[in-house]
Amino acid sequence: MGAYDCSIFPVKDALEMIIIFDRTGKISYANDAADRKLEYGGELCGRSICDVFANDFKSAENGFETEYPFGHEPKNLVAYRRNLTCFPVEARIVSSETEPDIYICMANDIHEKEYLSREIAQVKQDAEQAMKVKSEFVANVTHELRTPVNGVLGNVRELLDRELDEQTEKSLQLIERCCGDMNKIINNILDFSKLEAGKFTLEPRRFHFRNMMDYVKGQHINKITEKGLTFFMTVSPQIPEYVIGDELRIVQVLNNLLSNALKFTAVGKVTVEVLKTAQVNDKIELFFLVIDTGIGIDKSDEDKLFQSFSQVDASISRKYGGTGLGLNICKQLVELMGGRIGVESQTGKGSAFSFSIWVGVSGEEEEVSQKMDVVAQNLLGNEDEGDIRRYGTPENMDALKRNLSKLILCVEMDNWEKAEMFMDTVKQLTEGAPREIGRVMLRLKMAIQKANYDKVIAEYEELQTFL
Repeated sequence: MGAYDCSIFPVKDALEMIIIFDRTGKISYANDAADRKLEYGGELCGRSICDVFANDFKSAENGFETEYPFGHEPKNLVAYRRNLTCFPVEARIVSSETEPDIYICMANDIHEKEYLSREIAQVKQDAEQAMKVKSEFVANVTHELRTPVNGVLGNVRELLDRELDEQTEKSLQLIERCCGDMNKIINNILDFSKLEAGKFTLEPRRFHFRNMMDYVKGQHINKITEKGLTFFMTVSPQIPEYVIGDELRIVQVLNNLLSNALKFTAVGKVTVEVLKTAQVNDKIELFFLVIDTGIGIDKSDEDKLFQSFSQVDASISRKYGGTGLGLNICKQLVELMGGRIGVESQTGKGSAFSFSIWVGVSGEEEEVSQKMDVVAQNLLGNEDEGDIRRYGTPENMDALKRNLSKLILCVEMDNWEKAEMFMDTVKQLTEGAPREIGRVMLRLKMAIQKANYDKVIAEYEELQTFL
């Protein structure tokens, strides 16, 4: 059979190897790339394809035998040079459309690609190994640090039980507080290392939600009131008594946010609020707000808050302490629980941290939640509860406008506590409203809790456009 006419197949200068052979395996054409890479010095034509792909093409009486699946799907083969050294290629071998007994092989040398893949795999393996070693080192060091810290703490507490003079007692109390702070730092470093290594797992279980919130309140109320601050905590009646989630990690996030609120607030109040904002089958979304009237944060610095080992500026770390890990850990924990965390703040006027999580709820708890909805309706008074509670009815809109008017009047009179009372009623009247209104309501409530007149008026006007 004569050589295949390549004039209709201009591939002489192609970068990939092009080899044309017939049903006997005899090569009738090889472009420059094939001749150069296979090192035949222009003598590849006339040779057998079995010489090039010795592993996959075997000589036979009628030509060649192969299990290679001809077609346009690329397959990995091994190509042999004239000196019998070899290299990997990615090849496609197809039958000619005009001459069925003619085959066209297009192959790319992937030797460099495979080398780079191995290098990348090795780098990845080395990085994973380094991360593992680092994580194990951090875990070991933190556990080792706990032993002496807890030893000191135990002895200090034993001494505090004795009768002491005032100066000694103050010194021991300072040591006790420092040991507690050290344990918190150790726990943060250990959690951060687990999160970074991807070894952190949640442990969801059924727990009493309001008991958990009471526990959080009990941990902080004394410290907050001792500082002369007011502490408010409200939990929406729509939240079931029992939910399914990782109670320990929810408490950890709340404790971190409340500790920061206490740390950065000298005058005013700290407020915690929890709302049920959505439900999908047996999962509900809980929305937490932690609001303070502290030093606040500049808008340009808000992004730094959730980065690891980051403080807004060095003076914050010097004055208030901390590793800069707490909020980063909170962010990762919240995301593991299916939610997100954010902050709204203004320098000198306080901060409002918010985060959402998804928790499970059983049928029994959902029935309790529905009963609590009825209780919440009763708080609206003795009017026709069905119509006034149903968002969008004439009765509902009339009650909503009346309460909003009273709310704004309280704001104008600088009576913020009374404004918060009317805000609670307005919130109940807008249950079931479109999501856009729900978001405005949250912002309006946050503005009232922070006693921010301009923000209240802006959110009120936006709410009016929806109504």
